[in-house]
Order: sequence, then structure tokens, then C-alpha cells
Amino acid sequence: MPRLVKGAKWTYGWVIVGTRLDLPIPPAAWAEFGFEEGGQAVFLRGSSRSGGFSVSTPRLLDGMSERLGSGAPTPLAPGRFGESSVVVPPHMGVRPGDRLLTARGSRYGLAFVARGPIYDEALAHPELDVFAAQQQEEDIGS
Repeated sequence: MPRLVKGAKWTYGWVIVGTRLDLPIPPAAWAEFGFEEGGQAVFLRGSSRSGGFSVSTPRLLDGMSERLGSGAPTPLAPGRFGESSVVVPPHMGVRPGDRLLTARGSRYGLAFVARGPIYDEALAHPELDVFAAQQQEEDIGS
């Protein structure tokens, strides 16, 4: 997992939003955050600078609430994890084919970055892995 510039967030690579608004989750992030197939996902607002959103779990958010108290973010939407993926609720503002940068936003959730300095820096790194949803790969192959 590379760090694009000193002091920047660690990144897992790019993800491409699938035709059903499904987002693949890089295997390293899946393991690090302890996501589980069929488990509950919680979507959180991204920063105003980087846009996008984060995906967490109730267990991870409990730890955040204990640490931050009333300063903990308010969940935007619930969801469920699939097999190494999560489906984004339609009102989250992503479309099939969108390219998001995955980053370790905190130990409380996986960040999906949509713009900003880290996104722009990642564009200059063609060596970053790209993860596409299974359905999208099948659509491309047909």
C-alpha cells in the first residue's frame, strides 16, 4: 500500500464503480478494516476537500464514538457488504464507471476519495492497482 507523498494518506489503489453501484474493496483494505460478507456497512460523508465518502461498520463506529463523543460523524446511509464489495446507495452521488481512490482515511473506515490534492497526485501514479466490480468485468468481456 503506497503513500503517494510524505505525510499523505496511505492508498490502496483505484476502484471503478460497477453497473449496479457496487464498489470493489481492495483485499488489503477488506482485511485491515475487518469487513465481512453479509455484514452491515455504514456510509459516512467525506471531507469537503476530497469529496466522496467513507465506509465503516457499526463496530468500528462504536470505537470512534467512544473516542470522539459528540464529535463523531453522523452516518449517512446503511448498507451491506457483498463478496469483497459494497453497494453504494443511489443518493451518495456516484455513477457507474466513476473512478474513486481508496485511502486509509482513519482506522474507523475506508475512504473513497473523489477529488482534491490526493486524487490529483494519484493520477500521476500509473502503478496504482485498479479494482473493478465483477459485474463490470463481465459486461466489458461480453
